[in-house]
Amino acid sequence: MSLFSDNIRYLRIKNGYSQEKVAQDLSIQRARYRKYDDGTSEPPYELLKKISAYYGLSIDLLLCVDIRKIKTQELLKLDNNRILFPITVDRQGNNMVEIVTQKAKAGYLTGYADPEYIESLLQFYFPLLGPGHHRVFPIEGDSMPPHADGAFIISRYIESLREVKDGKTYIIISRDEGIVYKRVTRKGEDTLLLVSDNPLYEPYELHAGDVLEIWEFEYYLGKKDLKASLPHGNDIGAMFEELKREIRQLASK
Repeated sequence: MSLFSDNIRYLRIKNGYSQEKVAQDLSIQRARYRKYDDGTSEPPYELLKKISAYYGLSIDLLLCVDIRKIKTQELLKLDNNRILFPITVDRQGNNMVEIVTQKAKAGYLTGYADPEYIESLLQFYFPLLGPGHHRVFPIEGDSMPPHADGAFIISRYIESLREVKDGKTYIIISRDEGIVYKRVTRKGEDTLLLVSDNPLYEPYELHAGDVLEIWEFEYYLGKKDLKASLPHGNDIGAMFEELKREIRQLASK
């Protein structure tokens, strides 16, 4: 927990707080908080959540990232303070889209909340995208026809399960399942039903607490672009082809 203690000590000093003040604000004894501050003890989960909310930074960052090395004011804050990640822009101020290649996919589950990892991903500018943060994910297998194995899905980050619309398709990231692309239906407040368009694959349930991220489908990049993904005709199709060539070139490096 040395990284965690380094982070909370840095945040405390940066904000000009004493150990006594932080302990009072968290409703615990100073002697107890001092153990977390100097790294001799680990806080229980409920207190860890309170410390996360107190400083306005996610648990992921407090535990896994040396926040002294990043500019927290440039990070995008997401629903319920779950995770934070940087928005990268080019010299013209255009938001850049990160590409999770097959090579990068293996490390995504451990690096998804690490700004340094996200900034290391390949990036490109895609002008058709609307507001929100977008990312490109590879898909595998034949469970979601006509999307082909090895294709890419351009998707928009969903900040809350309340935004999930029954019957739409999403990239879902979870510890147990990894990165999957499925059609989603909500079952109550705490459960998602994940359905493949290929009837050979049985639907299955995923508890909301196991979900790390959800990204809503927006565009498909594959061997043949789907007509539903091309709202403006042939010119857009030509641009997709160019983007696919660029992604393949980047992914091969």
